[in-house]
Amino acid sequence: MNPDLQQQINALKAQIETLAGDYYANNFSASQDFAKFSRFKTRLRLPIYATAPTKCELGEVYVNSGTGKAYVCSAANTWSLIGTQS
Repeated sequence: MNPDLQQQINALKAQIETLAGDYYANNFSASQDFAKFSRFKTRLRLPIYATAPTKCELGEVYVNSGTGKAYVCSAANTWSLIGTQS
């Protein structure tokens, strides 16, 4: 292959790798939305707090370390006990 063409190909490859790195760098959030049912074949760990966090978003969950009961954020900044736990 012509050395000039190989140099051009190598330069283009380097540019593509740089662009891909820039595009994917810090381009992810810590949340994922699943449109389908998800089955876990392992334990699901919930955060444990002594008191309820003051702020929450709908759907967040936590376990109270004093009572061992689980709570869900049922509305913005509102925690509700999950089910009838004894």
